[in-house]
Amino acid sequence: MKYEKTTIRDAEVFGKRILLRCDFNVPLDKESGEITSDKRIVASIPTIKYLLERGGRVIVCSHLGKPKGEVKPELSLKIVANRLSELLGMPVAFAADVAGQESKRLSQALENGQIMLIENLRFDPDETKNDPDFARRLSELAELYVSDAFGTVHRAHASTVGVASYLPAYAGFLVEKELSVMGKALEAPRRPFVAILGGSKVSDKIGVISNLIDKADTILIGGGMSYTFMKAMGLEVGKSLMEADKITLAKELIEKAKAKGTELVLPMDYAIGSHFAPDCEKKIVSKEEIPADWMGLDIGGETIKLYQEKIKTAGTVIWNGPMGVFEFPAFADGTNAVAKALSESDAVTIVGGGDSAAAVEQMGYADKMTHISTGGGASLGLLEGRELAGIACLPDK
Repeated sequence: MKYEKTTIRDAEVFGKRILLRCDFNVPLDKESGEITSDKRIVASIPTIKYLLERGGRVIVCSHLGKPKGEVKPELSLKIVANRLSELLGMPVAFAADVAGQESKRLSQALENGQIMLIENLRFDPDETKNDPDFARRLSELAELYVSDAFGTVHRAHASTVGVASYLPAYAGFLVEKELSVMGKALEAPRRPFVAILGGSKVSDKIGVISNLIDKADTILIGGGMSYTFMKAMGLEVGKSLMEADKITLAKELIEKAKAKGTELVLPMDYAIGSHFAPDCEKKIVSKEEIPADWMGLDIGGETIKLYQEKIKTAGTVIWNGPMGVFEFPAFADGTNAVAKALSESDAVTIVGGGDSAAAVEQMGYADKMTHISTGGGASLGLLEGRELAGIACLPDK
């Protein structure tokens, strides 16, 4: 996959109407409907300002939540238009339809350096179907298309892929940064290259593990997926999360790593719980000693020490997936320790989106990382070496 794409720096934007796809899928408070974190809006500001300062007429589009093709007032982007207006210190016109008459009228009335936002794309069922007619209607609002919603580039939707068939397409700064940081780490990493993979299921990470065995020097495994590997090695895992149908695959991955000379490191000990609850009884045992009626919920102290050592000597570290049930404070030690080790490392440190990013933010280490990906599914796709639909449709440099 090509990581270098034509960007907005290559575009002549003065006086042009620009359809800008952002990721404004912000978390909302269930009671008040207020935005609880505007990080995703803030992340889009550099691209927006660049286009406005150069006389572009910016038409922003995004989705919010999962309205499934229906108009749901509680998922309207009006609240985002207000917040964006505050952040930019200028008016943001809001079109209460999706590529309809009001969107068209407001987009044609825009002057150089002005901005508008259209209503939630997913209020129209044709967005997620990548319907060509809907993509054409969206594209008719503008003369250029800019992709800056990295969190959605793994989805082939009308606003992420379809419109690029009708308009000259460019990457925004957010997409450019994600591709250059992740691309460099995967294609020409500073070595040793250490990948840390956690999360609950091997099945979610098969492609990632397989791809990284060919690229990394060391892979550290934690989280629920490690128990399937333990079972593959003939060990008992009690009531721990385990995918019986993936045991053969885990064996194959262990063999593949051996054949490639890639170090695949599994936990030596675990923090186990009597049952799945934050206040359950807790013990630390070696990997061979998990009782039949207990479950592994985190990596143990010896494993933490080993993983910290591996991180300390790394040149590049990519982390995707927690080491245990970090939502339970008693079983957050492994995830905390990995986050802390990354924050103290001199390596290039990249955190995939999703739970790992949430953990790093929660622990206050975000500013110590080289890069935190803004897209869980998209960063997983890159780690798997998959071509992402919303990237493939942008012209190569």
